Amino acid sequence: METKNQARLRRAQQTRRRIALAASHRLTVYRSNQHIYAAVQSADGSKVFVAASTVDSVVKGQLAGKSGSDKEAAKLVGSEVARRAIAAGIETVAFDRGGYAYQGRVKELAESAREAGLKF
Repeated sequence: METKNQARLRRAQQTRRRIALAASHRLTVYRSNQHIYAAVQSADGSKVFVAASTVDSVVKGQLAGKSGSDKEAAKLVGSEVARRAIAAGIETVAFDRGGYAYQGRVKELAESAREAGLKF
């Protein structure tokens, strides 16, 4: 019997295979109980172009002591990673939700990245 994390990683592998075949950059998401992380990587995952998270000093300053594990924090991370990706010349990505359900913090991060100008 597989654990919760093993099941999540198994679900994530399907998405990563499809993105690698499409050969596009991917916006990856990782969420823990206290923080949320986002990064734009190459299609095969060998290189990280830009990243943002709630432990990042810019985002942490905007949170002003609030929790890094809520939807508001996810919105800030999504807009920050989109801003950094556009500054690096990356406008189109494939969204890799990492096996997580598209709801809550993951959904807020994706929607705020779209609003900030990232296309996926």
